[in-house]
Amino acid sequence: MTSAWRPRIGAAAGPLYLQIADQIEGALASGDLRAGDRLPPQRALAQELGVDLTTVTRAYAEARRRNLLDAVTGRGSFVAAPRRPAGPAIDLTMNVPPSPRGVRMAEEIGRGLRELLARSDVDTLMSYHAGPGAPGDRACAAAWLRRTLGPVDPERLCISPGAQPALTAVLAMHARGQGVALAEPLTYPGLLAAAAHLRLQIAPVEADQHGMRPDAIEAAAARTGARLIYLNPTICNPTTETMPEARRREIVAVASRLGLTIVEDDPYAPLADDAPPAFAALAPSLTWHVATVSKCLAPGFRTAFVVAPDSAGAAGLARGLRALTLMPAPLMVSLLSCWIRDGVAGEVLAGVRAEAAARQTLAREILPAEARAHPNGLHVWLPLPSRWNRHRLIESARAQGLGVTPSDAFLAGGGDAPEAVRIALGGVPERARLAGALRTLAAVVADAEAAAHEVV
Repeated sequence: MTSAWRPRIGAAAGPLYLQIADQIEGALASGDLRAGDRLPPQRALAQELGVDLTTVTRAYAEARRRNLLDAVTGRGSFVAAPRRPAGPAIDLTMNVPPSPRGVRMAEEIGRGLRELLARSDVDTLMSYHAGPGAPGDRACAAAWLRRTLGPVDPERLCISPGAQPALTAVLAMHARGQGVALAEPLTYPGLLAAAAHLRLQIAPVEADQHGMRPDAIEAAAARTGARLIYLNPTICNPTTETMPEARRREIVAVASRLGLTIVEDDPYAPLADDAPPAFAALAPSLTWHVATVSKCLAPGFRTAFVVAPDSAGAAGLARGLRALTLMPAPLMVSLLSCWIRDGVAGEVLAGVRAEAAARQTLAREILPAEARAHPNGLHVWLPLPSRWNRHRLIESARAQGLGVTPSDAFLAGGGDAPEAVRIALGGVPERARLAGALRTLAAVVADAEAAAHEVV
């Protein structure tokens, strides 16, 4: 039996075929469509909506690509049953960008590789590469960073196989013999892992709603002898806060007066449309700027761009990276450069931002009001209601097949972690499945809060 559900489309709401596919997914999330429901025949739906048959054909093909529909020859298109068996955890722990809508990633990868092979020497692409990066790749990196940093001299750039090796190498260059670096009390777990590897102490610096406090930086530097500050100032992981420009300038003034070096980890700035000037733009001579594409394009590129204070710093970082990882994969760096030159990287970024915004809208509608997020961010920070313990939440969520990250994973130094969890929105491929997971998580929190009130 054909479902009575019908999409509603509008000329100002984006490509018509994507509107139809999105509404199929939304109807699944709301329960208006269920597994096994038969969708209207393509020709009949096209006539009903007043659109070309090719529009509906593309919409159904897009829905099949998202694993929302099954086509049965001679019978029509049916809402697909869930592809995954029940039981395994839905991963809300890994902070990755969602797959962008309207961008055929497989086709763009294939096109880019064909172009590379047509104009590049295969032996060069598959050989060892030393140094901070080929001049052409560093020029493309500078073009990519222009949107957040303004003009950048490619000689100050070093290309790294991801942000993690870059952070480790920068820490090794600057903290050797000092043993201490400063960071906010809740900070990126990758920094903590790199510091543990280097036997480097991370000293937490008090923060307020605007981020690390300048007076606390001065006190911590005097107390510990630290000469290095780590900052994740835009859509902070995990708290989602963005440090305002005034606070950034205050920190620059303190760092300049005390001779401190700033490590700016800035993976999320391309997702934000309201990011203040980066530290690397405000104080280029003090700042090491690390900009991975893993959070705004795709982790599989394994590529980050590092802006050093000067060309000598870039060369020194290249030597440190060579000791750690030898080199980034030339094929992936070349493909990324191709995408930057051709504008594909910008299209993918726009698609990721749009999908992230749609997922944040879901989260605002479903999760408790205490949840904090940036409108285009990849994650949500959820302070828990009173009388609700984060470890109990983790266990209750796991019992429902969900994985979320407790605040303990982000804690720098000693002290107690707050009662909060981070919820990553990009790792679940289907938006409808994410909505279901968020509803389950919200119910877990609500049930626990109700139980706590009954006990009291």
